[in-house]
Amino acid sequence: MRTHSAEETRQAGARLAEELQAGDVILLEGPLGAGKSELARGVALGLGVRETVTSPSFTILNVYTSGRLPLYHFDWYRLESAEELYELGMEEYLGGDGVALVEWPGKCPEALPADFAMIDIAPAGDNDRELRVHRHGNFRVLTSLVD
Repeated sequence: MRTHSAEETRQAGARLAEELQAGDVILLEGPLGAGKSELARGVALGLGVRETVTSPSFTILNVYTSGRLPLYHFDWYRLESAEELYELGMEEYLGGDGVALVEWPGKCPEALPADFAMIDIAPAGDNDRELRVHRHGNFRVLTSLVD
């Protein structure tokens, strides 16, 4: 799927949120500035989160509980080791009662569950973004991001 603006990327996230269920883990992969946080804001919007959604770059995890499901928004960019995640009680959040979004999952691949969807976000011009979904393990098909 291709989006042509930050707003369209957020809208794609909102459509994705309609399909998400408790326990879902969605990995967001792409370079700095690709639109991972914009997609996350859209997911939050689609889940009905009322708080302002910010990138958890310095906190590693932001928790939002005002939507139809809790949203656990991780940013693993600054992690030194998976131990930091376990200190946060990560196992409660990945595959738990809400939806977990993980930016920069490649920083701690050993912490990933067996079943997840990865969304690769690639810049494709000034404002365009190409979004590709890859399923891992027994994760179901997500139809909202298919052209």
